[in-house]
Amino acid sequence: MTTKEIVQKVINRSFLSEEEAYLLMLRIGNQELNDSQTVAIMTGLQMRGLQLNELIGFRNALLELAVRIKLEFETAIDVCGTGGDGKNTFNISTATAFVLASMGYKVVKHGNYGVSSLCGSSNVLEHLGFEFCNDQETLQRNLDKSNLCFLHAPLFHPALKVVAPLRKQLGVSTFFNGMGPLVNPVNPTHQLTGTYTLELAKLYQHVLRDERVNFSVLHGLDGFDELTFIGATRVFSQRSDRMIEQTPTRLDVQLLELSGGETVQESAQILVNLLNGQGTPVQQTVLAGNVALGIQTFKPEISFETAFETSLDFIQSGEAIQSFNLLRS
Repeated sequence: MTTKEIVQKVINRSFLSEEEAYLLMLRIGNQELNDSQTVAIMTGLQMRGLQLNELIGFRNALLELAVRIKLEFETAIDVCGTGGDGKNTFNISTATAFVLASMGYKVVKHGNYGVSSLCGSSNVLEHLGFEFCNDQETLQRNLDKSNLCFLHAPLFHPALKVVAPLRKQLGVSTFFNGMGPLVNPVNPTHQLTGTYTLELAKLYQHVLRDERVNFSVLHGLDGFDELTFIGATRVFSQRSDRMIEQTPTRLDVQLLELSGGETVQESAQILVNLLNGQGTPVQQTVLAGNVALGIQTFKPEISFETAFETSLDFIQSGEAIQSFNLLRS
């Protein structure tokens, strides 16, 4: 099928087969589409939503095009949200990654610059002086030393780098937001991921069920791609489909208290404060909830309440800065 025919199908709200989606992503990655065609694809798919076959086809193509490396670990988790929820919360998944690493869990985090948000994980880490690379030996040393390594998506995914300027110009979430957490080039054993729509969370559950030892995919029903305790959060895993409706501390959480600030510098300071045990009670509570889900992803037999209490105590102690300091040294 020609590119023009595929674009026409998307514009007409017709569904692509897995093979058509696969071929389309290969053509995007190989720069065989012009900017107008790519924008039409992104807009059309975002307006009607992805189907499972399309998600699988796009994912397979991105992984085929990716720079692949092999890291040695017994178990490791990726903590990566889709973004695209437009809530401007602080970098919850990045903070969660550092806390889990400081607690002794191996974390292979996949991340990128913010596209539809002010500050993605790559923005804040770059501001704090971290240098990105795709060198296998360097990343293995980082993982061995600090329990965490960071995979900056554009260094591993040429196709994502190709569309990055167009996504930035659009300034809104697109189906590419939904691809990032599914294309970690290291293929970790475990995964904690938030999605900006409930429909996407259900698709993730199907995709990850056969590929991860365990996973947690969540969606805040008030529109969040993280657990915030603002409204209920639905969590899908290998074994369950459950709702988390309130914080174990019964603390009332408001969106303004989760703000990531107005600049990258402010976002970076919030992250460092949290890891040093100096976040606000609301910030610490929300972070502890997400860390608790990470712990449960490794150890589903532990109750959420127990994992939450352990996480909150650790965050308040300031010990969560350990992995951050080791990675920078």
